[in-house]
Amino acid sequence: MRALLLLLPLGLIAGCGETSNRTGRAFSASGEVIAMSGGEGGPANACFTCHGLDGGGDGVSTPRLAGLDAGYLQKQMEDYASDLRHDAVMTPVAKELDHAGRRAVAAYYAGMPAPASAIRTASAPPAAWLHADPGQGLASCAACHGPEGQGMGPGYPAVAAQPAAYTAEQLHRWARAERRNDPRGVMRTAVARLSPEEVRAIAAWLAGRPAAPAHGTGVASATDPAQAVERPAASRAGHRLDPRSGA
Repeated sequence: MRALLLLLPLGLIAGCGETSNRTGRAFSASGEVIAMSGGEGGPANACFTCHGLDGGGDGVSTPRLAGLDAGYLQKQMEDYASDLRHDAVMTPVAKELDHAGRRAVAAYYAGMPAPASAIRTASAPPAAWLHADPGQGLASCAACHGPEGQGMGPGYPAVAAQPAAYTAEQLHRWARAERRNDPRGVMRTAVARLSPEEVRAIAAWLAGRPAAPAHGTGVASATDPAQAVERPAASRAGHRLDPRSGA
């Protein structure tokens, strides 16, 4: 009888663990479920509370996720989880998910249509967006992110149609080395040449550009400087440094 009583708590513990695992699986069954529930991190980590039901962000400082490249989104989630890209909000959220969960939620947002922006500007791009610095091995912003900020394919992410405050903050983080998930510091080097006025001008102009559909790589992009030779001659020198992590 005593042996049975001693074994009883162990049986209860095992039963609770199995129930807990089933509960965790239920809250991370798909990317949509994770976005709506927060996965095993619970409701406080639910993506939609900040990024909206349509994945469009808040239009102020929370970025749009809908329609971004799946590989780019997955890489950012992995970098948050490893603390390579530290953020007080996103790092704990990403750490609560396993690799499969981060991949699933990235694919979910990549598959959503980008919401139509209320902001549209017809102004010309700032000179700083078009300016290259071959002396430092740097291409222009446009050479890597596209003339309209809609990206240049896998590894060269879209940066258009994001809130100006968010874009400016990310550029400042690169400059202060608070964001460092770029290979060989290419983004920090690129941003270091920008004045505060140029940062604001670029961020405001990008906010008025139309969003582009995701390229849908399905996997996190890897650094491949060899792709630089496929770029137009005017930007080849700058692509010796490859901003694969994006903005």
